[in-house]
Amino acid sequence: MILNITEAASHQIKEMMKEEEGDVRLRFGVKGGGCSGLSYAMGFEDDINEELDLVEESSGIPVVINRQDAAIVEGTTIDFKQNMMGGGFTIDNPNAIVSCGCGSSFKTATNAGTPDPNC
Repeated sequence: MILNITEAASHQIKEMMKEEEGDVRLRFGVKGGGCSGLSYAMGFEDDINEELDLVEESSGIPVVINRQDAAIVEGTTIDFKQNMMGGGFTIDNPNAIVSCGCGSSFKTATNAGTPDPNC
């Protein structure tokens, strides 16, 4: 399994999916940017490109991952944490060797991405 979704994150994602129209899936991947070069991308969509995308299920949630991103996010865990300021998703990627201070961007040993010069 490429992506692990905790029970807390699964509950939150399923609630968010109810607000979407149609038969949507969670798309998870990476894009260039942020202080460390790569940042996570997460959203809902109903489009799948069978040549470019992998589809798997994690904690009852259909997940779409671009084949190019699969090695970068392999073994990643998505969690949802509540605190006094509210709640939010946390992402633990065992492939990340450097993360920025806020945790929103990272780089791996094999992919440094494109750091944002304004960061």
